[in-house]
Amino acid sequence: MSERIFRTEDLTKVYDTGAVLVHALRGVTMELFAGEFTVLLGPSGSGKSTLLNILGGLDSASGGKAWFRDMELTAMDDGALTRYRRDHVGFVFQFYNLVPSLTARENVELVTEIARAPMPAPEALERVGLGGRMNHFPAEMSGGEQQRVAIARAIAKRPEVLLCDEPTGALDSATGVQVLEALEHINEELGTSTVVITHNAGIRRMAHRVVHFSDGQIGEVAENETRVEPSEIVW
Repeated sequence: MSERIFRTEDLTKVYDTGAVLVHALRGVTMELFAGEFTVLLGPSGSGKSTLLNILGGLDSASGGKAWFRDMELTAMDDGALTRYRRDHVGFVFQFYNLVPSLTARENVELVTEIARAPMPAPEALERVGLGGRMNHFPAEMSGGEQQRVAIARAIAKRPEVLLCDEPTGALDSATGVQVLEALEHINEELGTSTVVITHNAGIRRMAHRVVHFSDGQIGEVAENETRVEPSEIVW
């Protein structure tokens, strides 16, 4: 079995909206492993994004514990979480969050300027199939290309883990497959542990491990003995 990279123990998250308490996580205990491509699957509001945000150091838990390797995330202060995000984690979201006035290369260089041992921006763009588009602006690129720039930006700091929240949610099937191919390439070629949130049940077929969420809890964890290529996924 691969080395354990994330672990949670009875993790809870409660949001106080003022009128009602929202229990986003209800005692989640789980393990994720280094080098794997993991899919978190479940309906909206089931707790997937909340878990990802806690694992990525973007949010805090209400109770329980979470670890990245031997680092207890739930015991870190804001400064330690900032260093953790900078040094270990890359993020990809549904919306690309590119700077419109910067080229693809310049968008990626925003990260390389602050990383400790960054990958050159041209190399990061080559890895997602956009070496020939590095001098184009976001408005000159398709949605799938913009998302691949966002992936290049995330991997340019050589993160150990890549956390992706609905990376194909705003894309059609053809461009979505291109994005999944880029993520698979990064996982396989660089060994980057990759966690992908999706509503698309078909994407689970390309994962090493699938974690099913329902109502703030894990319903099932399954491993795929046989994985399919992104091009085989039915949208």
